[in-house]
Amino acid sequence: MGANIRQLEDKANEIRQDIIKMLVHAGSGHSAGPLGMADVFTALYFGVMNYDPQNPKLPERDRFVLSCGHICPVWYATLAHAGFFPHSELATLRKLGTRLHGHPHNEVLPGAENSSGPLGQGLSQAAGMAYSGLYWDKKPWRVYCVMSDGEQQEGQTWEAAMFAGKYNLRNLTALMDRNNIQIDGYTEEVMPLEPLRAKYEAMNWTVVEVDGHNIQEIIDACNRAKAIAENPTLIICHTIPGKGVDFMEYRYEWHGKPPKEEEARQALKELRTLGGRIRSEHE
Repeated sequence: MGANIRQLEDKANEIRQDIIKMLVHAGSGHSAGPLGMADVFTALYFGVMNYDPQNPKLPERDRFVLSCGHICPVWYATLAHAGFFPHSELATLRKLGTRLHGHPHNEVLPGAENSSGPLGQGLSQAAGMAYSGLYWDKKPWRVYCVMSDGEQQEGQTWEAAMFAGKYNLRNLTALMDRNNIQIDGYTEEVMPLEPLRAKYEAMNWTVVEVDGHNIQEIIDACNRAKAIAENPTLIICHTIPGKGVDFMEYRYEWHGKPPKEEEARQALKELRTLGGRIRSEHE
């Protein structure tokens, strides 16, 4: 924490490059979502949350729950940059014996509070943690839950949303990746989700919408959530799937596949060019 926005934008770009390298080396995994959420994860880990990578079970740490486990490459890259494990370990994604599974496993992954794979469960896990922290332990730590828009089609998500609203879980902040895609198409064609804001507000949530690629906006929204004493907060992060790689952006076909070697070279070239533009804009 404490880095300026230019440094955080550079960090997000580095994380995107790591995602591409991890995926092409693994030969499997998801591309669009991880690239789209790099700015959100950078904002959370380097501008918002309280944690200690040398002591992942620090009692007063903020809890982070990843509900949409398939975007874990962005989480793994972020954890490595934050110091939870060596950066070189990213090359073991999806390999036998790795700690970096295709979906996160909390018993082996430093910094993980939950295991995730089946969609729609993370908000329930996060709400349970928030309830225990607020009403049982009475501790000041917060819970952050990242979830996809596609998993809003899961009934369990809405049960958790009702629970969190009923118990006024003011220590819970959920961040939704609103990229409008899922594995077999665009969300509004597969199963329409809108009006998302109105649905959550009807369940006693404060809802904030941000540009999911504007790190300052994301940090400001999280800080606003800390000041809300009445109810949980949902931050709808409008993102571009495949952000930073022209041939991936907005295309749902890249939801669940990795780049091939030539595609990875092109993607890395684009991201390095983007990194140069970021630096020049701030000079």
